[in-house]
Amino acid sequence: MTFPADAPPADAQLSDVQPADVHAAFVLDIEKPVPDALRGAVLALGNFDGVHRGHVELARVAVAMATERGTKAAALTFEPHPRSVFRPDQPVFRLTPPALKLELLGQAGLPLTFILPFDRSIAAISAEAFVDDLLLGKLGAAGLVCGYDFHFGQGRAGSPEMLQARAGVRGVPVAVVPPYAWAGEPVSSTLIRIALEAGDVARAADFLGRPWFVRGVVAHGDKRGRDLGYPTANMHLARDCKLRYGIYAVRMKIDGVWHDGVASFGSRPTFDDGAPRLETFVFDFSGDLYGKQVDVALVSWLRGEAKFDTLEALIVQMDADSVGARDILAKTPPFLP
Repeated sequence: MTFPADAPPADAQLSDVQPADVHAAFVLDIEKPVPDALRGAVLALGNFDGVHRGHVELARVAVAMATERGTKAAALTFEPHPRSVFRPDQPVFRLTPPALKLELLGQAGLPLTFILPFDRSIAAISAEAFVDDLLLGKLGAAGLVCGYDFHFGQGRAGSPEMLQARAGVRGVPVAVVPPYAWAGEPVSSTLIRIALEAGDVARAADFLGRPWFVRGVVAHGDKRGRDLGYPTANMHLARDCKLRYGIYAVRMKIDGVWHDGVASFGSRPTFDDGAPRLETFVFDFSGDLYGKQVDVALVSWLRGEAKFDTLEALIVQMDADSVGARDILAKTPPFLP
């Protein structure tokens, strides 16, 4: 049972974990106790992939319950995603990697996240033991909040109703959050993945409550963009990323400041049809980005990836893409911290 370097120390009190500590995490070891100082929170339960509008509503309910009960709210999540354990040949398109998920949960009001390392031994725990031994026993939950479709325990036998009944006997309240709808549609990580796979980043942003963004370190590329008049910052995204290949209007966060730009995600068919990568041209920027960690937020779809017969034709299209991206971003208000 360990804390990451940026998490609170083992003797920290729940009252010491403030919203600013957006990276605080405690990795659970099923065989070891949790420090008493960290027990007694109201727990929001879920995978929280994407930390979308529905997850933020879950956090809001947990914070409200914690305030009423005079304690703090925290999240309990699973890593890796359970589906990747049961179907490793079908990797889940993760909307937010673990570190980014913790940060977004902190921004949503849950400054501490308990991480349960998920494997087949954890999956084999009965639903009853999950509630009695883990949630109420080890973590001493003062309250529980889950979504209407939250299932847990061996064979996913545990349901929100079972959680309410079993915790209720111990006097622990359980709030079940109904489907959260946006523009008449229930928000879900699955729908966001489908939108991104179609290149519909605007629809994904509607469900997320913010543009979808990726975080990575700028790597050296083949320098072709520089020769074409479009030097790009290159990033390799996760292998499970299923974002549609194409050209996007984007914003890149560099040293805390967002800059407009245009990006290509794909295999570069005009050149080598190589491994996919995200290549971003930042407007009106001349600094050195190699080795720097940046965020790239995808604001709008421009067009699909295409192969050009000549470099001249490619440059003409890149010029048009830049004009289109500048026009879209000029009409897009500032966003994200």
